Amino acid sequence: MNNTIGKPNLEIFADTLLNEAKKNKNIIVVTSDSRGSGKLVNFGKELPSQLIEVGIAEQNLVAVCAGLSAGGKKVFGVSPASFLTARSLEQIKNDIAYSNRPAVMVGISAGISYGQLGATHHSIHDYATLRTINNMTIVSPADNFEASEVIKQSINYEKPLYIRYGKKPLLNLYSKEQNFKIGKANILKKGSDLVFIATGETVQRAYLSSQLLEKEGIQSTVVSMHTLKPFDKETFLEAILNQKVLISLEEHSVYGGLGEMCASVITQEKININYKILGIPDEYMVNGSQSDVLDHYGMSPEKLTNLAKSMIE
Repeated sequence: MNNTIGKPNLEIFADTLLNEAKKNKNIIVVTSDSRGSGKLVNFGKELPSQLIEVGIAEQNLVAVCAGLSAGGKKVFGVSPASFLTARSLEQIKNDIAYSNRPAVMVGISAGISYGQLGATHHSIHDYATLRTINNMTIVSPADNFEASEVIKQSINYEKPLYIRYGKKPLLNLYSKEQNFKIGKANILKKGSDLVFIATGETVQRAYLSSQLLEKEGIQSTVVSMHTLKPFDKETFLEAILNQKVLISLEEHSVYGGLGEMCASVITQEKININYKILGIPDEYMVNGSQSDVLDHYGMSPEKLTNLAKSMIE
C-alpha cells in the first residue's frame, strides 16, 4: 500500500474499457446520454462503431444490451446508477438476469456522488434491489486497482454483472502482492483489536481510521468486500475469527446492503461479536457533498476512530 491519491474510479473504468475494446471488437458500449458523465468521450472518438447512444431512455438501454448480448457481443450498459437500477429494474430482472445474458451494467456516479443534486439522483438502494434478483453479481470497487481489474475480468465473466462507480479521486489501497478476483473479498490489513468491513468508496475511510487507531496502539483488520453478491462468507468469517468488535460501513441504505448481509451471517453462525452497522439511515438524508454526507452519518475517519475506541472499551 502506498497511500497515494489515484484517479476517480470512473476515469479508470473508462480508460480500461477503451484499452480492452481496442483489442476486442466484440466489446460494445451502450449509453443513455451519459458518455460525458461516464468519461466515454474518448471511447466514442476512437471507437465510434463500438458505442451506441440511446438517449435518455434507460429501459431501452438495458433491452438493447440484452439483445446485443444475445447476438454474441460483450456489452457494457453505462448509465447513472440512480436511474439504471430504479427505472430499469424490470428490464434488468427479466431481459438480463432471467434471460442469463452476460452483459455488464455499469452504474456511474453511484451512491451519493451527485452530492447536492439530492435524493432523486442518489442510488442508496441498488445493492438491496439487485441482491434480490437471482443470477446477478454485484461489485463495488474500492480503488483504482479494483476498478480496473473488475473490467478486465468482466470480459470473460459469463453471468450478468453490475458494477458501481463513484466520481471522487481515491487512495491506492493495494500492495503489489495482492490480487483481485470477482467474488473473493480482500483483507487489506490485519489487526487483533477490531475489524472494519466496507465496500466501494467507504473502504478508504475505514483504512484511514485504522491508521489513526494504530497511532494509539489499536490494531485493526480492514476488509474490502468489493463483491456484494456473491458474498464471500469464507473470508468474512476468517476476518472476524476471535475478534470482539466489528464495524461495517457502506455508501448505501442500512437496509438491504453490506451491513445486513454481515448481520445475517453472524446470526446464523451464532457468532458473539459487538457489531455496528453504518450507512444511510431511513430518512431523507442531509443535503451536501458526498464527503459531507458520509461524515454526517458517522463515516469520517475521526468519527470511525472514536466509535471503534468506544466499542473496544
